[in-house]
Formats: sequence, C-alpha cells, structure tokens
Amino acid sequence: MKDYIKVDEWKIIEEGFDPHYNLVSESIFSLGNGRMGQRANFEEAYSGATLPGNYVAGVYYPDKTRVGWWKNGYPEYFAKVLNAANWIGIDVSLDGEQLDLAKCEVIEFSRELNMKEGYLKRRFRARTKAFKEVVVEAIRFCSIADDEVGVIKYHISSINFAGEIVVTPFIDGDVVNKDSNYDEKFWDEIKKANWANGGYVQMRTKKTGFDVATGMTFTTSVNDDPRNLSSDPILREKYAGSKIKHQIGTRQSFTIYKYAANLSSQNYKPEELEGKLKEKLYTISEKGFDTMLAEQAAAWDKKWKHNDIIIEGDASAQQGIRFNIFQLNQTYTGEDDRLNIGPKGFTGEKYGGSTYWDTEAYCVPFYLSTADQKVTRNLLLYRYKQLDKAIDNAKLLGFKDGAALYPMVTMDGTECHNEWEITFEEIHRNGAIAYAIFNYVRYTGDEQYLADYGLEVLIAIARFWSQRVNWSDDKQQYVMLGVTGPNEYENNINNNWYTSTLATWCMKYALEVADKVAAQASEKYSALVDKIHFDKEKESAKFNHIIENMYYPYDEKQQVFLQQDGYLDKEQILVKDLPAADRPINQKWSWDRILRSCYIKQADVLQGIYFFEDQYDLDTIRRNYDFYEPRTVHESSLSPCVHAIIAAKLGDEARAYEFYLRTSRLDLDDYNNDTEDGCHITSMAGTWMAVVEGFGGMRVRDEKLSFQPFLPAKWQSFSFHIGFRGTLLNIRVSKDGVQIKNLSGNEVSVLVYGREQQVQANNELLVEA
Repeated sequence: MKDYIKVDEWKIIEEGFDPHYNLVSESIFSLGNGRMGQRANFEEAYSGATLPGNYVAGVYYPDKTRVGWWKNGYPEYFAKVLNAANWIGIDVSLDGEQLDLAKCEVIEFSRELNMKEGYLKRRFRARTKAFKEVVVEAIRFCSIADDEVGVIKYHISSINFAGEIVVTPFIDGDVVNKDSNYDEKFWDEIKKANWANGGYVQMRTKKTGFDVATGMTFTTSVNDDPRNLSSDPILREKYAGSKIKHQIGTRQSFTIYKYAANLSSQNYKPEELEGKLKEKLYTISEKGFDTMLAEQAAAWDKKWKHNDIIIEGDASAQQGIRFNIFQLNQTYTGEDDRLNIGPKGFTGEKYGGSTYWDTEAYCVPFYLSTADQKVTRNLLLYRYKQLDKAIDNAKLLGFKDGAALYPMVTMDGTECHNEWEITFEEIHRNGAIAYAIFNYVRYTGDEQYLADYGLEVLIAIARFWSQRVNWSDDKQQYVMLGVTGPNEYENNINNNWYTSTLATWCMKYALEVADKVAAQASEKYSALVDKIHFDKEKESAKFNHIIENMYYPYDEKQQVFLQQDGYLDKEQILVKDLPAADRPINQKWSWDRILRSCYIKQADVLQGIYFFEDQYDLDTIRRNYDFYEPRTVHESSLSPCVHAIIAAKLGDEARAYEFYLRTSRLDLDDYNNDTEDGCHITSMAGTWMAVVEGFGGMRVRDEKLSFQPFLPAKWQSFSFHIGFRGTLLNIRVSKDGVQIKNLSGNEVSVLVYGREQQVQANNELLVEA
C-alpha cells in the first residue's frame, strides 16, 4: 500500500517526483473520453521507467496465443487493445541538451488531475546538467465534447539562461505493446504527411485491418503573445513532426498549443480519413484551447450533476468515490453499442482491454442508475449481437442444439482468453450475462427487450447449462464437474456452489421469460421458436428436472454453503494469521501452494448471496459472511465491494466501511501492488455499488425503488443521484434522516425503511431517522 497521493475532494494530487512511483502515477492520472484515452505519460522525452499508452476504443490485434501445447477448443489468439500512435509527444531541447526528467535535477514537481473539469495539469522545475533551469506547465485533456480529439497547452519558462530552445511536436506511430508475444509490432504505415504547423500518420493494424489516422496542428506564443513561428518538417517511418527553433531570453516563456485527433476506419472509410482529419483539426484549432477547455468543464459539469456522490466529513472517502466515478465516465459513454468496458479502460494494456463478465456483474448497476437507459441497453445489445459466436464457441467445446457459451474475454464475440482453467472452466460468466438482462428489466421495466432480444439469449444460455451438468448415480442428483468459480485460486473443482446456483437460476428465469413473451408478444415468440427450434415442452421438462434435482454442497456443522466439494479438506488458516510478508499471496506464493490453500481471491459464495439475497434470511447470510470473509484475501479488485454491500446489509458498519474504503482507494493507494499495470476500471463500478446499495441500501422492490440506509459514524452525511424510470432523485442521508428530492416532473413512490413514501414532482420530503 502506498500513501503519496494528497487528499483533496475534487483533485488527485502528486507533489514531488519519485521515479519509483511513476508507473503507478501514469495509471492513476490517465485520461479518456470513451473513444480514445491515454496513460499519463510525459509530453517531453523520459528515459526512466514508463509504460507508453495511447488507446483507440475498439481497435485490437489478435496476438497469437503463446503456449507449448494445444487443446481442442483452445482460443487461437489473445485479443489485445493496441498502443496506438503517440499524439502527445513534444520533444524539448535547451541549447542542444534534451529535456528529460530522468536525467535532470527535478527541483519541483506536481501533477494534478482535476476531476471536476476533466483535465490533467503538470508543473515542474528542472535543472539540466548544463545548469539551465526551466519551469514547465502542461495542461491536457481528451475532449468529452468531441470524443475524437485531445489538446495540450505546453508552457516553458526560462529561469536562468538565454539561448536556443528547440520544440518538436510530433505524431509517432512506431510504437509497441509491452505484452506483445514475440516482440511483434502490430501496425503498418499506410501514409504520412506534413503541412504547415502540423502533420499526420495513417496506420493499419496487422490481421484486423483497422485504419487509424492520427494528426496534429499547433500554434505558438512567446511571452503569451501569439507568434507564428516557422518550423522544419520531419518525416520518417511512421513519424511526422515539426521542429521549431526559438531564441529564448532569461525569464521569458514559450508556449505551444497542440491540437490532435484520432480518426478510425470504424467510423470513416479509410480513403476518407486524411480529409476528415484535416477538417477536424481545423475546427478545433479555430476554437482554440480556452474554448475547448470551457466546453470540457461544461460537459463534465453535466455528468457530475447526474452522478456525483457527496460525502461530508470524510475527505479521503470523498476523493475515492469521485475518482472511481470519474474513471468510469471517461472510459464508457454508451454512445456506441460496438464498444464495451475493458477491466483497465484506457489506463493500461493488461487483460487486453477486452470485455469480461465484470461489465454485466458490476458496471450494469452503475450505468442503470447514472445514465440514460439506452446506455445499459447498448451493453446488452453488445452481447446479443455476439450470440452466434457464443453458440460457435460452445460448439468448439462439444455442446450442441443452440447452446451458447459466451467468452470469458472478447473483443468481437470470439473467445480469446489464453489460460485453459479460465477458458474452459470459468463458465459462470454465462450466468452474469443472463443476470444483467434480469437486472435491466427489473430496473427499467423494459419488457419489450425480452421479446426483441433477451429471450433468445436466455434460452441459449439455459441450453448450455442443461448440457453442462450430468446425472450422478451416486448422489441421485445433477452435478457440475470441472469448473472454476469467481475464486480463481481454485481450479478444476467439482460442484462450485455459486456456479451451480447460477445455472439453475438461469434455466428457471429463461422459462419464466418464455411464458411471459408467449403471453405478451405471441407473434414474436412464435417466430423465435421457429428460428431457434425451441421445443418448449421437451426443453422445459429437462430444465425443470435439473432445477428440482441439482446438488449444492452444504456443511451441516458450519451451516454454510460450501464453495465446492472438499473445501473443508483444506487447512483452515485464517487470513489474519498469515504473516504480512506472505501478502499478496499471488506475488509471494507458488501457484501450487495457492491452489492447496483455503484462501479465496474474491467473493464466490458471497457473490451468489449478493445476486440472490432475497432467497436467504439474515441468519443464513451472516453465517456465510462470517465464515468466508476471514478466508478471503481480496486479491481481486472485484472482491471488496461485494463484502461492503453484504456487511452493510448485516448492519456491520466497521467491515462495511473498511471494505468501502478499500475498494474506493484500491488504485489511489495501490492496495494490491499492481496499479502500475493500469487502474481497475470495472471494479470502480463496485465502489459506487458499495455506497448506493451498501450504505444507501437501495434495491428495486415491487417495481419501486427501496432504500434502507445507514450513516457511517465517520460521515456527517452522504448523498447520491438515482435515475429511475423517467425520474431523477437525489437521496441525502444524514443524522436527521433521509431527504428525498424529486428533480423530475413526475410523482414517484419509493420505499424507505419498508414504508411507502410519495414524493411529488419537483418536490422533496424528509423521512426522519
């Protein structure tokens, strides 16, 4: 755990430069706008430890899976989000000496992420080996108002010398991925060009054939006075730059405004990219930096008005939740149903930037409440459009009759995870996709989605589960063998309670939806039955027989659901008894030792209890929580939020607050010593859940929002916005009670502590504590 980020309610602040933390800071201070994003690399050269990262959403490469053996059904490739052309680069030299903070004396340094207005600011004072001192202040952002562009203001002041300063803004497409197998480069140059005050490079990905044109234009000023300085064009392979030479005096300044754009063949024809790029660059440079910055602030203000969470009395908790919300909003906007939410977003390469089950299990609740309904609908449509590939994936593994197994990792619907115990065994992901459909319909009331898209997905998933189980003559029940649950510190286990529970729920829900669609949209139902050859009577009988005769491991002595068969055969040493030197175990222990231990990476049984809490009484929930939480090491970012929500439900304030703080500051404090690889974007939605579903106790009951809130002792109050079926509510919890503001023109009925309350349009009420 690191503790170098200053606490501020609206800003992420780093003061002083420690090169050992630079990779972590590059992740934390990352920027994005849903279409493009980047790590917080320096504009000027830096020869120290750095992970360059500029990313364009949806652009990927199928990197050949690197294993020494092959199995039937094994993915042919691992899809990687690519490090794209570097558009932020601005080389600086002072009388021939390159400005490089790894080689200079850094006298002062600060980095500030302004979350309220959406920009990154960096300021430093450095002394070169030739004893020349400069102060640099750089501000940049990826525009939310125009998601194909970014802009930089780079201001250099001479402190103690007069001489030649050479500034070279550039676009560099000769980039690599750190995680490239065989050190392969993934981009080919198509064309490049320079023009007055700018240039561009058009690149094409190998194999997948995505074209991306990255271009720039720039303006300059001297002592804050606009000056059109001449520049010398530089063209080389995959590179376009412009060298600007200027004689700077002592205590004088030079500023360059660099306007850049990334245009992709996802949205334009490849032959149109150059022309469209020039149009885009002209438009934004004519606007100018100050106008674009004002547009950015306005766009972020609109977002914050809808989804800010305000915590009074706890600045650390406040900073944590806003950081999480900020990163979520700059990762995914929901405007394009071809895109999804990678676990690292635009902050790093790890996990390939691909789609995991995290989206359905964690991100869907956030977007349901904080964004337009179409945003979550687009996340569901993303999966619907990949149903045929999910069916093909199941066929590769021997399933038939329209059974679908959605991929663990994907960019286009094809499975591309490269670890067998995940690819073949972590099949619970199918259930998360079905649960997201249930969650969406329960929240929005959009039952039309079921008839149009949802039922087809649900039946395909139910068919998979019905074929994945087998009848045990010994138990006289159905069993599910050879699986991996959410706890990836267990592989190839039998009868994982969570997976089996999810499987039978999926089959039951599919049958319920089939009956509903048949009754409400008979023509669409009949067309679907013909399309997928659904034999309602025969398949219902099979599903129901499995539902009624499924085996779930249970320990009578402890009165808990067993994570899997044989779990209690393991040596039961609690996490509190582990030496600190052994943590985190995924970095200190062998995989063999981990697999033989009782330690749980993330919520497994408790994930199922979170999903289906209405099926269990409080005593059952408490017994399972008290049993599994002390055995959980929380070395998955997805773990603390579920534990926080359940602890809040149980009234366990201490553990609810502990796990909330851990999930909200997971990256800011680098709890798991892995933030240098990128931030844990999808788990950040879990932070929002920990506040709203945990401390706020929000659920949907009988078509209404229900709240069962409590106020942590360290907080004076907390408040959040909830969008629900055409209404926007602000909920504020304080020592006085629960204040509900209806910010819409519709009357709404809500439940507070189980009592129904009517809130008039554009009005408010206080439910006293």
